[in-house]
Amino acid sequence: MTAKLLPTYLVQRFHGWRATAWQDNKAWYKRLATGGQHPRAMVISCCDSRVHVTSIFGADEGEFFIHRNIAALVPPFTDDGNHHGTSAALEYAVTALKVAHVVVLAHSNCGGVKGCHDMCSGHAPALEEKSSFVGRWMDILRPGYERVIHLPQDEQVDALEKQAVLVSLENLMSFPFVRAAVEAEELTLHGLWTSIGEGSLEQYDAERGLFVPV
Repeated sequence: MTAKLLPTYLVQRFHGWRATAWQDNKAWYKRLATGGQHPRAMVISCCDSRVHVTSIFGADEGEFFIHRNIAALVPPFTDDGNHHGTSAALEYAVTALKVAHVVVLAHSNCGGVKGCHDMCSGHAPALEEKSSFVGRWMDILRPGYERVIHLPQDEQVDALEKQAVLVSLENLMSFPFVRAAVEAEELTLHGLWTSIGEGSLEQYDAERGLFVPV
Protein backbone atom coordinates (compact mmCIF):
# COMPACT_ATOMS: atom_id res chain seq x y z
CA MET A 1 0.00 0.00 0.00
CA THR A 2 1.24 3.48 -0.87
CA ALA A 3 -1.37 5.56 0.97
CA LYS A 4 -0.01 8.35 3.15
CA LEU A 5 -1.47 10.48 5.94
CA LEU A 6 -3.60 13.48 5.02
CA PRO A 7 -1.88 16.81 4.33
CA THR A 8 -1.99 19.16 7.31
CA TYR A 9 -4.42 21.65 5.78
CA LEU A 10 -7.09 18.95 5.36
CA VAL A 11 -6.60 17.72 8.92
CA GLN A 12 -7.03 21.27 10.18
CA ARG A 13 -10.17 21.77 8.12
CA PHE A 14 -11.67 18.56 9.48
CA HIS A 15 -11.06 19.58 13.08
CA GLY A 16 -12.52 22.99 12.35
CA TRP A 17 -15.66 21.42 10.87
CA ARG A 18 -16.08 19.01 13.77
CA ALA A 19 -15.69 21.77 16.33
CA THR A 20 -18.25 24.01 14.64
CA ALA A 21 -20.74 22.58 12.13
CA TRP A 22 -20.79 19.07 13.57
CA GLN A 23 -20.79 20.17 17.21
CA ASP A 24 -23.68 22.58 16.61
CA ASN A 25 -25.72 19.94 14.76
CA LYS A 26 -24.56 16.63 16.22
CA ALA A 27 -28.11 15.49 17.03
CA TRP A 28 -28.99 15.91 13.35
CA TYR A 29 -25.93 13.97 12.22
CA LYS A 30 -26.72 11.15 14.62
CA ARG A 31 -30.27 11.00 13.29
CA LEU A 32 -28.90 10.79 9.75
CA ALA A 33 -26.57 7.98 10.80
CA THR A 34 -29.23 5.86 12.47
CA GLY A 35 -32.18 6.69 10.24
CA GLY A 36 -30.55 6.00 6.90
CA GLN A 37 -30.72 8.20 3.86
CA HIS A 38 -33.94 9.29 2.16
CA PRO A 39 -32.91 11.73 -0.58
CA ARG A 40 -35.63 13.13 -2.78
CA ALA A 41 -33.34 13.56 -5.78
CA MET A 42 -30.31 12.10 -7.46
CA VAL A 43 -27.98 14.63 -9.08
CA ILE A 44 -25.54 13.52 -11.76
CA SER A 45 -22.92 16.23 -12.09
CA CYS A 46 -19.42 16.74 -13.43
CA CYS A 47 -16.29 15.98 -11.41
CA ASP A 48 -15.17 19.55 -12.03
CA SER A 49 -14.03 21.08 -8.73
CA ARG A 50 -15.75 24.36 -9.60
CA VAL A 51 -19.23 22.80 -9.64
CA HIS A 52 -20.57 22.48 -6.09
CA VAL A 53 -24.04 20.97 -6.24
CA THR A 54 -25.02 21.39 -2.60
CA SER A 55 -23.98 25.05 -2.65
CA ILE A 56 -25.94 25.81 -5.82
CA PHE A 57 -29.15 24.49 -4.28
CA GLY A 58 -28.40 25.30 -0.64
CA ALA A 59 -28.82 21.63 0.23
CA ASP A 60 -28.17 20.00 3.58
CA GLU A 61 -26.73 16.56 4.25
CA GLY A 62 -29.18 13.84 3.32
CA GLU A 63 -31.04 15.81 0.63
CA PHE A 64 -29.21 14.73 -2.53
CA PHE A 65 -27.80 11.41 -3.73
CA ILE A 66 -24.91 12.78 -5.78
CA HIS A 67 -22.91 10.99 -8.46
CA ARG A 68 -20.07 12.76 -10.26
CA ASN A 69 -18.22 11.79 -13.40
CA ILE A 70 -16.43 13.44 -16.31
CA ALA A 71 -18.92 15.79 -18.05
CA ALA A 72 -21.93 14.49 -16.07
CA LEU A 73 -22.64 11.82 -18.68
CA VAL A 74 -25.01 8.87 -18.45
CA PRO A 75 -23.98 5.93 -20.63
CA PRO A 76 -26.61 3.94 -22.52
CA PHE A 77 -27.97 0.84 -20.81
CA THR A 78 -26.08 -2.41 -21.31
CA ASP A 79 -26.36 -5.78 -19.59
CA ASP A 80 -22.80 -6.96 -20.20
CA GLY A 81 -22.02 -7.29 -16.50
CA ASN A 82 -18.92 -5.07 -16.64
CA HIS A 83 -18.09 -2.35 -14.14
CA HIS A 84 -20.41 0.61 -14.60
CA GLY A 85 -20.12 3.11 -11.76
CA THR A 86 -22.69 5.55 -13.11
CA SER A 87 -25.16 2.82 -14.00
CA ALA A 88 -24.77 1.24 -10.56
CA ALA A 89 -25.36 4.56 -8.80
CA LEU A 90 -28.42 5.17 -10.97
CA GLU A 91 -29.83 1.71 -10.26
CA TYR A 92 -29.38 2.16 -6.52
CA ALA A 93 -30.96 5.62 -6.52
CA VAL A 94 -34.03 4.58 -8.51
CA THR A 95 -34.70 1.05 -7.30
CA ALA A 96 -33.46 1.15 -3.69
CA LEU A 97 -33.69 4.77 -2.58
CA LYS A 98 -36.77 5.46 -4.72
CA VAL A 99 -35.73 9.01 -5.56
CA ALA A 100 -38.45 11.14 -7.11
CA HIS A 101 -36.12 13.09 -9.40
CA VAL A 102 -32.96 12.46 -11.41
CA VAL A 103 -31.16 15.66 -12.34
CA VAL A 104 -28.36 15.89 -14.92
CA LEU A 105 -26.27 19.01 -14.27
CA ALA A 106 -23.75 20.16 -16.89
CA HIS A 107 -21.73 23.38 -16.79
CA SER A 108 -19.81 25.99 -18.74
CA ASN A 109 -16.12 25.64 -19.63
CA CYS A 110 -16.25 21.86 -19.20
CA GLY A 111 -12.87 20.28 -19.91
CA GLY A 112 -14.41 16.90 -20.66
CA VAL A 113 -16.72 18.32 -23.30
CA LYS A 114 -13.87 20.35 -24.82
CA GLY A 115 -11.82 17.14 -24.94
CA CYS A 116 -14.65 15.33 -26.70
CA HIS A 117 -14.88 18.10 -29.28
CA ASP A 118 -11.13 18.03 -29.85
CA MET A 119 -11.17 14.24 -30.15
CA CYS A 120 -14.10 14.07 -32.53
CA SER A 121 -12.66 16.84 -34.71
CA GLY A 122 -9.30 15.05 -34.96
CA HIS A 123 -7.29 17.34 -32.68
CA ALA A 124 -6.74 15.03 -29.71
CA PRO A 125 -5.10 11.81 -30.94
CA ALA A 126 -4.23 10.73 -27.39
CA LEU A 127 -7.93 10.52 -26.56
CA GLU A 128 -8.49 8.32 -29.60
CA GLU A 129 -6.24 5.63 -28.13
CA LYS A 130 -8.10 2.55 -26.91
CA SER A 131 -6.18 2.83 -23.65
CA SER A 132 -7.57 6.29 -22.88
CA PHE A 133 -10.21 6.00 -20.15
CA VAL A 134 -11.27 9.61 -20.73
CA GLY A 135 -11.53 9.14 -24.48
CA ARG A 136 -13.61 6.00 -24.24
CA TRP A 137 -15.87 7.68 -21.70
CA MET A 138 -16.32 10.71 -23.94
CA ASP A 139 -17.38 8.38 -26.78
CA ILE A 140 -20.77 8.57 -25.05
CA LEU A 141 -21.04 12.15 -26.32
CA ARG A 142 -20.15 11.46 -29.97
CA PRO A 143 -23.85 11.55 -31.02
CA GLY A 144 -24.02 15.05 -29.55
CA TYR A 145 -20.98 16.12 -31.55
CA GLU A 146 -22.71 15.04 -34.75
CA ARG A 147 -25.57 17.40 -33.89
CA VAL A 148 -23.39 20.49 -33.51
CA ILE A 149 -20.85 20.22 -36.34
CA HIS A 150 -23.11 22.27 -38.62
CA LEU A 151 -22.74 25.27 -36.29
CA PRO A 152 -20.02 27.93 -36.63
CA GLN A 153 -16.76 26.70 -35.12
CA ASP A 154 -16.83 29.14 -32.22
CA GLU A 155 -20.30 27.97 -31.14
CA GLN A 156 -19.77 24.22 -31.23
CA VAL A 157 -18.23 23.61 -27.80
CA ASP A 158 -20.87 25.65 -25.96
CA ALA A 159 -23.60 23.80 -27.85
CA LEU A 160 -21.94 20.47 -27.09
CA GLU A 161 -22.12 21.19 -23.34
CA LYS A 162 -25.88 21.25 -23.59
CA GLN A 163 -25.91 18.25 -25.91
CA ALA A 164 -24.20 16.38 -23.07
CA VAL A 165 -27.36 16.95 -21.04
CA LEU A 166 -29.65 15.83 -23.86
CA VAL A 167 -27.61 12.71 -24.65
CA SER A 168 -27.67 11.78 -20.97
CA LEU A 169 -31.44 12.31 -20.73
CA GLU A 170 -31.92 10.10 -23.78
CA ASN A 171 -29.64 7.42 -22.33
CA LEU A 172 -31.46 7.52 -19.00
CA MET A 173 -34.60 6.33 -20.72
CA SER A 174 -32.73 3.31 -22.11
CA PHE A 175 -32.55 1.86 -18.58
CA PRO A 176 -35.63 -0.34 -18.07
CA PHE A 177 -36.04 0.58 -14.40
CA VAL A 178 -35.83 4.31 -15.22
CA ARG A 179 -38.36 4.05 -18.04
CA ALA A 180 -40.72 2.03 -15.86
CA ALA A 181 -40.53 4.57 -13.03
CA VAL A 182 -41.03 7.50 -15.41
CA GLU A 183 -44.01 5.86 -17.11
CA ALA A 184 -45.52 5.06 -13.71
CA GLU A 185 -45.11 8.76 -12.81
CA GLU A 186 -42.90 7.82 -9.87
CA LEU A 187 -39.83 9.54 -11.30
CA THR A 188 -39.13 12.73 -13.25
CA LEU A 189 -35.99 13.58 -15.20
CA HIS A 190 -34.46 17.04 -15.38
CA GLY A 191 -31.66 18.55 -17.46
CA LEU A 192 -29.72 21.57 -16.22
CA TRP A 193 -26.78 23.66 -17.35
CA THR A 194 -25.02 26.20 -15.14
CA SER A 195 -22.63 29.01 -16.01
CA ILE A 196 -19.77 29.05 -13.53
CA GLY A 197 -18.80 32.64 -14.20
CA GLU A 198 -22.29 34.09 -14.32
CA GLY A 199 -23.83 32.01 -11.54
CA SER A 200 -26.83 31.34 -13.75
CA LEU A 201 -28.85 28.16 -14.22
CA GLU A 202 -30.82 26.93 -17.23
CA GLN A 203 -33.20 23.99 -17.49
CA TYR A 204 -34.26 22.02 -20.53
CA ASP A 205 -37.86 22.59 -21.58
CA ALA A 206 -38.79 19.47 -23.58
CA GLU A 207 -41.99 20.98 -24.94
CA ARG A 208 -40.14 23.92 -26.46
CA GLY A 209 -36.97 21.96 -27.23
CA LEU A 210 -34.59 24.47 -25.66
CA PHE A 211 -32.87 25.52 -22.46
CA VAL A 212 -34.54 28.33 -20.54
CA PRO A 213 -33.40 30.33 -17.47
CA VAL A 214 -34.60 28.98 -14.13
